Amino acid sequence: TGPKGDKAARNCKELLEQGDALSGWYTIQPQMGRRLTVFCDMETDGGGWLVFQRRQDGSVDFYRGWQSYKRGFGNHASEFWLGNDNIHFLTSTGKEMEGLDFNDSATFATYTSFKILSEQEKYALALGSFLDGNMGDSLSGHNKLPFSTMDKDNDNYENSCSILYKGAWWYGKCHSSNLNGLYLKGQHSTFANGINWSTGKGYHYSYKYVDMKIRPQ
Repeated sequence: TGPKGDKAARNCKELLEQGDALSGWYTIQPQMGRRLTVFCDMETDGGGWLVFQRRQDGSVDFYRGWQSYKRGFGNHASEFWLGNDNIHFLTSTGKEMEGLDFNDSATFATYTSFKILSEQEKYALALGSFLDGNMGDSLSGHNKLPFSTMDKDNDNYENSCSILYKGAWWYGKCHSSNLNGLYLKGQHSTFANGINWSTGKGYHYSYKYVDMKIRPQ
């Protein structure tokens, strides 16, 4: 049960409906016997979002290997990746929509559905259609592609996109977005190795803030 004696919430949207209106870290129970501590955004676009990735100050190194992305890493107070096993578990029903915010919540992109497959399926991305957002669509080109890291190259490129562009992502040949790239604080002279969203500010601008989140449809 929750802190008020409620039935434990399965997701951030249920917490919001139970009256937890403040953004912050909460324990949810997506299934009986499985609890997870997650960050809930209760403010953006009606609230009830579960944030699985956040970049905001460069304090956490996102250029990491497969096991690190599998388990998750980071700091509750700043930047984190919730972990591919957890994200797979949370999205396996296919009934989660996705939102992305950049620099502020007025700069965004949303998708009708978002899930990542199991580790056996290389955490491949299964993305619905682009729904809305003034950032344009820089993620649909990654749909159905497996996840790659610096030490596990699953891309379609002759070299490692992850090593070349200093990130971990659903790379093909190589990317139109790179939100786990280097924290480069805005304009950068290097090509496509920052927190880039190509239909936003292109391959030479690294966003200073981004979060990736899901909410039940």
